[in-house]
Amino acid sequence: MKKEGIVYGIRAVMEAIEADQSINKVFLQKGLKGELFSELETLIRKKNISASYVPWEKLNRITQNNHQGAIAQIAPVDFHNFNTLIEQILEAKESPLILLLDQLTDVRNFGAIIRTAECVGVDAIVVPKSGSAPITSDTVKTSAGAAFTVPIAKADHLKDVIYYLQASGFKLVAATEKTDHSIYDVDFTGATAIIMGAEDKGISDSILKLADHKAKLPLMGQIESLNVSVACGVFLYEALRQRLA
Repeated sequence: MKKEGIVYGIRAVMEAIEADQSINKVFLQKGLKGELFSELETLIRKKNISASYVPWEKLNRITQNNHQGAIAQIAPVDFHNFNTLIEQILEAKESPLILLLDQLTDVRNFGAIIRTAECVGVDAIVVPKSGSAPITSDTVKTSAGAAFTVPIAKADHLKDVIYYLQASGFKLVAATEKTDHSIYDVDFTGATAIIMGAEDKGISDSILKLADHKAKLPLMGQIESLNVSVACGVFLYEALRQRLA
């Protein structure tokens, strides 16, 4: 069954996954057993969908209906296929601008980033399927509706996305404090993908080492970092400034 952004019931959740619905997360009852439940777990792993095992009481707080120990949270927007999306963008534009978000966790930061991305003409946003902030009603609200207009793709692994983009002629620019290079030393005019990291730990080391360029923002005060959505806005507007020059 489906109700208000959720699908509940083991078989209904399986059908939603197999139909490639945009699923943020699946909540499963902790300790539940059974053949059908095991099939659902296998399907979740196969599709690399984020899942959490929670007590029966939490599932009941989500819905009082007969959920059978399984509830899927449906995203309010549809996600694009990454490969198809990039191919379409490359056919349409000579110097696209892509945004990769590595393990961003706050839905409102996500929404603020989407809003800024729309304002500067970002061609696509790519997030990992697992470990990334979901798109919720709060995300959509914070984005001022931009979540419905900016193409967003989910990928199994950002490493594969980076390899694909580099092979397609993109340069990858990582926003990080772990460098001596300033944002103003980087050329953003060609096909570019900007990587932003998590709120607490930034870009993961395994992703950071794949970047073609690393750049940081100059900070003159005592606080050592900016909110990720603010930092992302500065990077995106520097890219836009260079492209309009």
